Amino acid sequence: MNMHIDFELNGAAVSVDVSPVARLSSVLRDELHLTGTKVGCDAGDCGACTVLLDGEPVCGCLTPVASTGGRKVRTVEGLANGRLSALQASFLEHGAAQCGICTPGLLMAATALLDRNPHPDESEVQDALGGVLCRCTGYRKIIAAVMDASHRAQHANGGAAPHPPAGTFSPQVAERREAAAMLMPPSPCPELVEGSREEGKGEGQMPIALALERREAGFDRRLPPAGHAVGASPVRLDGVAKVSGAEKFGGDSFPVEALYVLVVRSPHYHARFSFGDLDAYVASNPGIAGVFTAADIPGVNRFGVIPPFADQPALAEGSARFRGEAVALIAGERAVIADLDLTQFPVTWTELPHVLQPGEAQAEDAFEIHAGRGRNLLTAGFVERGEPETALANAAHTVSGAIETSYVEHAYIEPEAGFACMDGDTLVVTACTQAPYMDRDDTAKVLGLPPEKVRIVPTATGGGFGSKLDVSLQPLVGLVALKTGRPAALAYTRNESMMSTTKRHPGSMKATIGANADGIVCGMIFSGDFNTGAYASWGPTVANRVPVHASGPYVTPHYRAEGRAIHTNGPISGAFRGFGVPQATITQETLYDELAAKLSMDRLEFRLKNALRNGCETVTGQVLSAGVGIADCLEALKPHWARALADAESFNTKHGDRKRGVGIASCWYGCGNTSLPNPSTIKLGISADGAVGLHQGAVDIGQGSNTVIAQIAADALGVPLETLRLKSADTAITPDAGKTSASRQTFVSGKAAEKAARALREKILRFANVSEKATLQFEGATLVIREGDAVRRLDLAGMKADADGFVFGAEETYDPPVTPLDAKGQGKPYAQYGFGAQIAELEVDMKLGTVKLLKFTAAHDVGKAINPVLAEGQIEGGIAQGIGMALMEEYIPGRTENLHDYLIPTIGDVPPIETILIEVPDPEGPFGAKGLGEHVLIPTAPAILNAIRHATGVLVTKVPATPSRIRAAIREAEAHR
Repeated sequence: MNMHIDFELNGAAVSVDVSPVARLSSVLRDELHLTGTKVGCDAGDCGACTVLLDGEPVCGCLTPVASTGGRKVRTVEGLANGRLSALQASFLEHGAAQCGICTPGLLMAATALLDRNPHPDESEVQDALGGVLCRCTGYRKIIAAVMDASHRAQHANGGAAPHPPAGTFSPQVAERREAAAMLMPPSPCPELVEGSREEGKGEGQMPIALALERREAGFDRRLPPAGHAVGASPVRLDGVAKVSGAEKFGGDSFPVEALYVLVVRSPHYHARFSFGDLDAYVASNPGIAGVFTAADIPGVNRFGVIPPFADQPALAEGSARFRGEAVALIAGERAVIADLDLTQFPVTWTELPHVLQPGEAQAEDAFEIHAGRGRNLLTAGFVERGEPETALANAAHTVSGAIETSYVEHAYIEPEAGFACMDGDTLVVTACTQAPYMDRDDTAKVLGLPPEKVRIVPTATGGGFGSKLDVSLQPLVGLVALKTGRPAALAYTRNESMMSTTKRHPGSMKATIGANADGIVCGMIFSGDFNTGAYASWGPTVANRVPVHASGPYVTPHYRAEGRAIHTNGPISGAFRGFGVPQATITQETLYDELAAKLSMDRLEFRLKNALRNGCETVTGQVLSAGVGIADCLEALKPHWARALADAESFNTKHGDRKRGVGIASCWYGCGNTSLPNPSTIKLGISADGAVGLHQGAVDIGQGSNTVIAQIAADALGVPLETLRLKSADTAITPDAGKTSASRQTFVSGKAAEKAARALREKILRFANVSEKATLQFEGATLVIREGDAVRRLDLAGMKADADGFVFGAEETYDPPVTPLDAKGQGKPYAQYGFGAQIAELEVDMKLGTVKLLKFTAAHDVGKAINPVLAEGQIEGGIAQGIGMALMEEYIPGRTENLHDYLIPTIGDVPPIETILIEVPDPEGPFGAKGLGEHVLIPTAPAILNAIRHATGVLVTKVPATPSRIRAAIREAEAHR
């Protein structure tokens, strides 16, 4: 029974007629259309839905709306009054919002803190924000933003600041403060709240600053001038929407007339199933529009990110291969679907034998999960160079070891969400994704449609990290929309997301490494089995990428490595920030520490002695002629390494039950696809009104591609950044810029943007008959071209425009030059590599096995820092995920399918991070830039494990290194003394 409830919302009186036990978050979003309040779990675990109730932060998902009667509710939409609040501006300045899904919750929690305590210290900030999870930023910039907002407020009030701002701020921060505070996005219009792109039909054109009156606000004057965008850190160009709550994620714009979709999933790891009378079920449940199964799929019921290995049905056919596999869809009115009891659905299950471990799956008597994949081997990757057995036999010192890693959940705060509708004879799917063109092609195949009759409109994506590369709900909502003619919407629950989507591959790895008496590595043998789960997903990529990288960024003349992807009935393992390289690096880097000890060499010096340099050959025989920055990274860490070791030694002489340790690890990572075509296409043009249109299809999932690619394009064209107008990813209007993965967007799409901009510039200069030295300037619809004293004015409004509305336009493609690997894995798998090294400092409680992280120092070679603040944010976020992998994250099917039982780092778990940006230009990169997104996670876990061993004398060989595993290793070592 509904109830009339009155309360104050953001200073205005509102009345709602809803169930008194309805969640406040649902009422705000569904009834009052304030979607700035985000929903990540509906269980109070993530804090994304944090709002203020009479000034106190509460989880909207746990607050019954009846409790708001007569009280004051404040949401992120109520923070600003014509201009951003100081806190929102500070978030922008510091890059504290990446994907942005958690940002409203963090802003509300921080607002409550500053209202009651205007001058908090860092520990008070951590306590106040500890209930809100962020998966992207690593929290350090969030702390800095809150502290800086407090710091400035004190100065504004004439008081001395008792606490310095947390963290180290980039030089650009100060000059952006006033400008950021002046930015204010358009207020959400109730009549448009059901779809910021009119249900996927709009063009999604976004003015680059996302503000109403940027020039009047003074923002344009603070953007970098023409030719100086690269290397500057302008406020994230899509940042205002993130901090104001205006950003539209997958679940924020469902059409009011949409059918809601419920997915029936297998409760078993392996089972046959059959349906009862589905027609009778629909007839007996008013409000249900239909039930759909594999029999209703009009196309090829198979999808997969790598077409030759595509093996996953959109809806299972007769048998389910993993727990959580989709078998049927129920579509109906929202209220009906919300109350539906799935235990009454007519499906009968017959549980079958299952295997969850690769060893079981490889047994001679194991059943085949997929016919034709003998011993359940999906595929294997292989690299061999020289004579590794001979080299190891002749080595002065050898070390061997084995490491086992676990499933890791992506745990993005936004569960999968989106909707589909028909636009004439074209199916439009609006959803969160990392790969719109891949989604289009797979959805079209499953639904039996030509690709041009499927349009994918990406929403903002609330974290991805690899899992949102695979299609999830796209063919499901597409099927319902196609069959019913009505829009169809689906938002995964947290449990559903964690049960059914991809994970990081668990790895079981072993290796032997040898060195001569001078400490020069002479050989290595590595093998790794990776649990790829029930379907292929990115298993082939992991199997092939790992052998290329398992040597680390070191010269290894004699080498053999094999990676195998093995099917089980476990969760599907897919892409997760590094494609298996983080797992392999743990094995290699922990062995490097052991080998250095045998050689009585300093661990950093041992790595530096063996580091790749310009002119060296990799294990695939690729000659790295230029751009090799690993030695530079290690050199930059030397003073920090010496200081950290001295600090640890001093501490350990004074403490018995607590020991400090210092660990180091390095990384390298090939940017883009392994030995495969990897093109991106970017379109750029000048319209008749004097704006520069950038058709940029590289999906920004928080890493900053919207900003970075625009900076590259602006400088290559020679115009100020503010002249650009972004048309973001949409398969109807932007060329294919490839998937957002493999650390490729800054490198590959950035290079395509640079090429397009230079081609456009050349067209204009040729038309004006001037040289490359000429400058371009816009005066309204007039393009002013100057060269020396000569000035030419082009009246753009009077010129003929093309189909895109451009009077001058250019479209360019860049595909990195690579070669296939031969039978021994020899060739050029990547055109570019990124490099990095990290130091971890920590304390271990020897009695409890607990770890307290003290500091990270991270040196990463970015080639050229296009946007230093965004680069720092990527490094901090990657380290946070590496911390989780090393110490706490272990996905266990059926047991850790929520954010309460599955632990990810909170704001109190990430220590101070000192970032050192190394710039060794890459000849292929745009302005010399290299990819960064995945590299930054790779060294973190091995650095932590090496630091734990430095403190305790023991290596934990099963990751994560939980307190119980650390204590067990210590006890075992003590028993053998």
